[in-house]
Amino acid sequence: MSSIIDDRIAALGLSLPEAPAPVANYVPYLIAGDLLFVSGQISKAPDGTILTGRLGAGLSVEDGQIAARHCALNILAQAKAALGTLERVVQVMRLNGFVASTPESGDQPKVVNGASDLMVAVLGDAGRHTRVAVGVASLPANCAVEIDAVIRIKP
Repeated sequence: MSSIIDDRIAALGLSLPEAPAPVANYVPYLIAGDLLFVSGQISKAPDGTILTGRLGAGLSVEDGQIAARHCALNILAQAKAALGTLERVVQVMRLNGFVASTPESGDQPKVVNGASDLMVAVLGDAGRHTRVAVGVASLPANCAVEIDAVIRIKP
């Protein structure tokens, strides 16, 4: 049985990937009370391809937004793995976005909008969140974007 959120994802022409397994000594998510903490999710496409590049050195804002959308889909996949259904999401509280960038680049907020816009498209008002968008010199696996999340959930 599909949920309203699953229907929204399908209507956007998207599907949730399998929740990525951790690649080091950490857990992909933790639940504390009514909060779900999702570890940083990299810009990994459903086919396993990692979107790489640096903003200001060949990675366009548009390609960065695609990378950020993949991060958001991976966050949602982790949330579904943790909760069993995305219908338990009450509110995305915070996204912390890290964009591989040159020192001169200042468009990190535009890149992370790819994730923010997807969260709102999928979750409606529950997808509106506070946010950080930071440029960094490098990220794991040379990925273009990494994003973690804090989500308020129903018991």
